[in-house]
Amino acid sequence: MTNEEKLDLIAETIDAERADITPSAVLAALDEWDSIGMISILSMLDRKFGVVLTPEQIEELTTVQDILDKMGD
Repeated sequence: MTNEEKLDLIAETIDAERADITPSAVLAALDEWDSIGMISILSMLDRKFGVVLTPEQIEELTTVQDILDKMGD
């Protein structure tokens, strides 16, 4: 999966405008990054990539790039 496809998936998962989802985007600045958005991302990471994050790892998610890093190559 390319980075563009991953960014599309993130935007779709949290129902955000794709133009707002860039690697440097700060999650807290996105209107869609609320408790439901976070749970949706965590569910998508588990379902599509087999990635389950610890509470500490969840707290470290501050940018879209942090989510991309969890998705792997």
